[in-house]
Amino acid sequence: MLKLIKNTKLYTPAYLGDKDILIAGEKIIKIADNLDAFKDEAFLFDAKGKIVTPGLIDQHVHITGAGGKYGFSSMTPEINLSELVACGTTTVIGLMGTDGSARSIKRLYAKTKSLDEEGISAYMLCGYYGIDSLTITDDIQGDMVFIDKVLGCKIAISDIRSSYPTCLDLIRKLRDVMVGGFIGNKKGILHVHLGNLETKMDVLFQLVKEYQFPIKHISPTHVGRTKELFDQAIDFAKLGGMIDITTGASKYTDPYKSVLYALKKGVNIDNITFSSDGNAGLTKFDKKGKIIGTKKAPIDQNLAQTVALIKDGGIEIEEALKLITLNPAINLGLYDKGRIEVGCDADLCCFTHELELKDVFAKGQQMMENGNILVKGNFEN
Repeated sequence: MLKLIKNTKLYTPAYLGDKDILIAGEKIIKIADNLDAFKDEAFLFDAKGKIVTPGLIDQHVHITGAGGKYGFSSMTPEINLSELVACGTTTVIGLMGTDGSARSIKRLYAKTKSLDEEGISAYMLCGYYGIDSLTITDDIQGDMVFIDKVLGCKIAISDIRSSYPTCLDLIRKLRDVMVGGFIGNKKGILHVHLGNLETKMDVLFQLVKEYQFPIKHISPTHVGRTKELFDQAIDFAKLGGMIDITTGASKYTDPYKSVLYALKKGVNIDNITFSSDGNAGLTKFDKKGKIIGTKKAPIDQNLAQTVALIKDGGIEIEEALKLITLNPAINLGLYDKGRIEVGCDADLCCFTHELELKDVFAKGQQMMENGNILVKGNFEN
């Protein structure tokens, strides 16, 4: 069925002005000033007075839950479809955290497929914090080649919960990600969790400078955990790497302020992404600083921090949007995502001019209308 989105103020994320968008199935098939010729044969959605952008991408979400450092009861639950839709996330990448025992890589795959069936685009990373990467097949390369949803592998460094991998350990995993990507027609990334140890990103610079490994396959995250780490991440970005700033947890300051600082230091905004670390387990404190439990890391802060970057930071909409649309799509190798172009997936968000999210389309299906969720997960109330 055809869908016609009329009267948009279109950001692709580049600003194109007043445009109509024609959708067939899951794909965008035409963009023009006026597409009234299709009105009689298409479902019509009038976006008059609204800003229309690509659907948002969150490349780091614990979709099957995380946490657990205070026992089984501190493990966070699985995420619901409506939580993602409510903040404009139409593409999500699921991954595991510290726990490779009570959490299952096969369950992560099942949840990924479930979210995809329920209406959004979902992918995953194999691996976790440990050196013994958890995979569905026998190894990382096998997952990259044979498992449709696997885009790369996760590992942790500079963290007391990591396995303290050496440069040689990492180069072998990068090789599997890259070669598996070649065969599986994927870009392939090694998504690197960064802790707060003094070693910071040292081994990643060794990979790039000494071993001359292509930097595009190395994807460091939580780079805004400390000021010292972020200063080093700035150097990584200047080498051409993509650095990921966490918005829902692991931050030394407001994430949008980290972006402003990086831009001031000469980093190109094309080398920065936001991700939420949503659904991770965070320690809950009372007013006196006493630990009183665990809470879930929010998943809505990618959008909130992007809006702050525009309103408080003075960054143009088309530039700020890159952090949660085009840039993560490029980082992940999802070239039909993160942009509004003919042939791309019909993932769209509609905002008021005050940047309040109102409507969401995912793969051509309307998921939210005027702030109301239309499509929920199968087991949501």
